[in-house]
Amino acid sequence: MKLFTVLKNIWSIKELRERILFTLGLLLVYRIGTFVVLPGVVPAALDKAAQNRGANDLLGLINVFTGGAFDNAAIFALGVMPYITASIIVQLLGFALPYFQRLQTKEGESGRKRLNQITRLLTVAITLVQGGGYLQLIRSTPGAVSPSVPDGLFWFSNIIILTAGTVFCMWLGERITDKGIGNGTSLIIQAGIIARLPQAFVFEFQKLFSENKLLLFFIELALLFVVVMATILVIQGVRRIPIQFAKRMVGRTGGAMPSASARDYLPLKVNSAGVMPIIFAQALMFLPATAIQYFSGSQVDTGRIHMFSDIYSLGYNVLFFSLIVIFTYVYTALMINPTSYADYLKRNNAFIPGVKPGEATSDYIDNIMTRITLPGAVFLGLIGILPSIAATFGINQQFALFFGGTTLLIMVGVALDTLQVIESYLLTQKYDGLIKSGRIQGRTSSGLQMGQPQ
Repeated sequence: MKLFTVLKNIWSIKELRERILFTLGLLLVYRIGTFVVLPGVVPAALDKAAQNRGANDLLGLINVFTGGAFDNAAIFALGVMPYITASIIVQLLGFALPYFQRLQTKEGESGRKRLNQITRLLTVAITLVQGGGYLQLIRSTPGAVSPSVPDGLFWFSNIIILTAGTVFCMWLGERITDKGIGNGTSLIIQAGIIARLPQAFVFEFQKLFSENKLLLFFIELALLFVVVMATILVIQGVRRIPIQFAKRMVGRTGGAMPSASARDYLPLKVNSAGVMPIIFAQALMFLPATAIQYFSGSQVDTGRIHMFSDIYSLGYNVLFFSLIVIFTYVYTALMINPTSYADYLKRNNAFIPGVKPGEATSDYIDNIMTRITLPGAVFLGLIGILPSIAATFGINQQFALFFGGTTLLIMVGVALDTLQVIESYLLTQKYDGLIKSGRIQGRTSSGLQMGQPQ
């Protein structure tokens, strides 16, 4: 009954209703595009090659992220991954080049617009490179290209179509972020992942049912539930730093006398970076698969590159784990500025008990952020390589991708972010929240926020 009441409240808010319908409409457009095949491609040959390949390499994971568009040779075959890669490069340049540092921190709205323009141009360049590798993969598949299509026309037309498809996906994500609900890029990735979930779920059920191991299927679901709950706890975990707001009162003699100060806390999230380190790390892990397509058939030994394109190999998982930990710290440093916290407290006549205002407060917050980010980064890394662990224990590889790893973190993180936006609309209109106690905290809730007085 509570669910129907919440749905009724959501539908009764006009702006929220319009944003949800707008988001669903654009996601539907994206899903339709994943079935529009590139001209000159024979889908049956690609399906056969995908079945022979299985899900043990990075190409199978790319196909999951794109909702099947990769194996379908669709116009959205590359999805938004080139855009994610471009965003990574631009953010990392902010650490290395003063020009990008100035755009990120000092030039405000004009700087952000300039960075967006640079990211879009870089997205086109990356798509041209990755699109070339993808077309090489198609041409290397026997029977995948119609013999009636000239080779030059196939390359020229399809590289333009793939680039236009990625740019269009990027535009869809930006429109969802501006006029829809939640982060558009993350929702597009999540739509592709969820589209592949029913198939993997049914396949695992049929496999264990045929082997008379149905009890094992329910054990797997129970373990998946535990992993999801642990992921939510880490995403919502907060370290509360007690703070005090100094108050002053006027005494009988007219002098100002300090009174008991109001107590509050400064929330620092264990996982301030949210799901972005996983997306960033995964985007970089797509590079070996692209390199293989360019060097296939040449004299270059691609054996080591193959090791980093097999999502169940030791080399892939060690590198993937390391990238997740690194990007967690990098993205946290971009999102959380201890100096801003210290200045905020000073402007509001607040302080941390036992810590001097100013630089000492900034150093204190920075030390705490460094300590609490480590367990969050390690947990994200472990979740990232969990599919390999699950596959080692006999779980079907297609279902193992959803048992943990990037797919689980994206689904949980994006779901929490979206639900947080919906709850904010409900509370603004004086409705009850989505849960009885507390509030949903997603990645977008990180920042300068004060909790309830203690």
